[in-house]
Amino acid sequence: MYFQHSPQIRARHPELAAGAIVADGIRADADVAGRVAAHTAVATRRLASGTEAGLPEIQAWRRTFSRMGLKPTQYRCAAESLLRRLRKEGALPAIHPLVDLCNAVSMAFAIPVAVLDRAAIGGGLEVRHATGGERYLTLSGQPEHPAEGEVTFADAEGNAHARRWTNRQSGLSVVRDSTTSVLIVAEAVHPTAAEDVARLVTTLAGELTAIWGVAPKTALLTAGEPRFEF
Repeated sequence: MYFQHSPQIRARHPELAAGAIVADGIRADADVAGRVAAHTAVATRRLASGTEAGLPEIQAWRRTFSRMGLKPTQYRCAAESLLRRLRKEGALPAIHPLVDLCNAVSMAFAIPVAVLDRAAIGGGLEVRHATGGERYLTLSGQPEHPAEGEVTFADAEGNAHARRWTNRQSGLSVVRDSTTSVLIVAEAVHPTAAEDVARLVTTLAGELTAIWGVAPKTALLTAGEPRFEF
């Protein structure tokens, strides 16, 4: 299997920094409450002086969405949506230990983090422009087709695992209690993205080892090395 960004995405978004983690041995009975609280506290402190819209990481994704022809206040990157909910509600509901942990880390760094069940990915995954024929499943189980030209996570079997790049994940590859093997992807486009994504990957890989006792594989993807094989 592999994860990569297409040459077209890299050419249009030279500021993109990305990291990926693959881990096996994930269980749904792990206790992550303490670590989730610690990372959420970091996010809360960052929001103390303003809203998520003022964070440089979020501002950069808003500019990227605008360049893609999307209204940033209608379609938000996943990190902005999480931070907005945290600011308004004070906490996020528990979903799954790994998802809860990744959401907390995403909020702390203000960087979108996608968590995908590897069993649902056909062959490999590429961030590319949709052809219009890809199949997408909403979290409620409704089928959709990304519009031609929309940026999506597309696998080798024609399944779309995201809508509007970092806006919304597919229900097909969502992490469930039965999930044991995952692919985690972090992407950022702000000026210090490369350094921050590297810190995020190191932080999250360390948490996986400490909590689940696994030895994750990690990669930092660049224009020169855009493909992660695992």
